[in-house]
Amino acid sequence: MDSVGISSQPLAATLRVLNLGKTQNLLSNSRNTIFRIRSRSRSSGGVFDEAAYEAERLRLDAKARESMADKSKIETEEEEDEKAWKWVIRKRIWDLMEAMNVAQNPRPVHHRIPNFLGASDAALKFAGLELYRVSECVKVNPDSPQKQLRFLTLSDGKKLLTPQPRLRTGFFSVLESSMLSPSTIKEACTSVGVAKYGRPIGLDEKLKVDVIVIGSVAVDPTTGARLGKGEGFAELEYGMLRYMGAIDDSTPVVTTVHDCQLVDDIPVEKLLIHDVPVDIICTPTQVIFTNTTIPKPQGIYWEKLSPEKLGQIRILRELMNRIERELGQKLPSGPSEKLPPTAQRRRR
Repeated sequence: MDSVGISSQPLAATLRVLNLGKTQNLLSNSRNTIFRIRSRSRSSGGVFDEAAYEAERLRLDAKARESMADKSKIETEEEEDEKAWKWVIRKRIWDLMEAMNVAQNPRPVHHRIPNFLGASDAALKFAGLELYRVSECVKVNPDSPQKQLRFLTLSDGKKLLTPQPRLRTGFFSVLESSMLSPSTIKEACTSVGVAKYGRPIGLDEKLKVDVIVIGSVAVDPTTGARLGKGEGFAELEYGMLRYMGAIDDSTPVVTTVHDCQLVDDIPVEKLLIHDVPVDIICTPTQVIFTNTTIPKPQGIYWEKLSPEKLGQIRILRELMNRIERELGQKLPSGPSEKLPPTAQRRRR
């Protein structure tokens, strides 16, 4: 997450406000295509169109990465931008991983949660933790370096909670080994497999998440301070799970990274109120308990949530409407995003 504001006083006791950064607004038809592909298959009982789903997912991923590249360039060049330092660290790590050839496909790793050599070993380190062994439900991000973690979760008979990529096509999906055959568990760990086999859930789902796994670009082992790829979806997912009552401050947050992603120059004093710290870091060679003292976000910070981000994510609009009905008043809204030059040209 990349910017923050103070909650309005009438809502401060009820809500916290989550700003989701300045990613480019994707066109409405593009955002909804994957959802339509899934909906047609489910409603008609037809065969899930894997090729169409994957092609559209890759197209939208490429569009999102292009937007993030524009965003990072703009924010890095603006001397007064409070997020410029984050991009400097991200780029250093992405460049280092490519230079050291520890990056794994998909490559290049820039503007991604980077896949890395030894990701499976890091997953095994996590699986050896007592908090994992006693867990029943594990939330794992959908990125490539955490694929083995999703596989282990299902193989060990646990409930896997995973978000739809960038929350474009819905919210979270739940998968359990009882829903799968031995031959489909591996496929179920992919984005296509989640769409094909997962059970989509809504905001009213009653569940308790025992452990959260999030991807990272860089993380400080001495403080637990973490940087993602800059789109803010880990924070958004965290905030919505807080709203649902599925997690609280005691829910451990874990990340798996390559050892070269460990840094010592994330300034804690510059972190924003919605930045999610990590309690445990698993690398291919070690497990680190950060004993972080950084406060965890308490929910969703609406005052800085842009109209563009709301337009991208249907579940956010649903949640906003629900809270407004409960409160009997409109929620505060954030400023419009500053679109990068390429996005401005496309909109002319």
